[in-house]
Amino acid sequence: EFKKVEISSTENIVLNSWYSFKNSNYKTLVFFHGNAGNLNNRIYKLNKINQLNLNFLIISWRGFSGNLGKPSEKGLYEDGESAINWLKEKGLKDNDIVLYGESLGTGIVTHVAQNHKFAGVILESPFTSMVDAAKNVYPYFPIRFLLKDKYESDKKIKNLKSPILIMHGEEDKIVPFWMGKKMYKLANEPKYSYFSEKDNHMMEYNEKMILVLKEYLKSLN
Repeated sequence: EFKKVEISSTENIVLNSWYSFKNSNYKTLVFFHGNAGNLNNRIYKLNKINQLNLNFLIISWRGFSGNLGKPSEKGLYEDGESAINWLKEKGLKDNDIVLYGESLGTGIVTHVAQNHKFAGVILESPFTSMVDAAKNVYPYFPIRFLLKDKYESDKKIKNLKSPILIMHGEEDKIVPFWMGKKMYKLANEPKYSYFSEKDNHMMEYNEKMILVLKEYLKSLN
């Protein structure tokens, strides 16, 4: 169960989003999705998240899910901050919020979390930078000079002060597993990991993962 809400971002862009509020004593998880698909493609994850003691907000980026605008690194950072500001207008503080980034969303989470001390940060299938990810696909091209949007998460993660959980599957065919391992190594304590042998890029929300999420969330209280 959720309510459809509209969140104002920069450039007069409105972000179609879903908000589920259950209990003022619960943390609110803000879900930043990846590059593929739209909000409907995340329902299976939200159904699992909904079983946890959490409120949640999932936003769609500019250019996604019928929103106006064109995705860009700067624009997506602004969208992420707009979601946080929307919650703060409802009276929430940084310590009430857990950021969850999936794939591309991990780049926005890592950037936004530098400027706050959230209750927690969760990164699923994170990349070190868009340059590194592109090199994995096009190893013989001068990618660093061609890419406009670099999402240099490996340079930013050391600035995060929130407890962090990093999850990655060894069978990831899109973002190599070593990137998740490196992001974990660079992260500050307290830090936690869930590295799965069989998961691909979109990790399976099985009982083991849910248990990891529950234990992590319990550590934040």
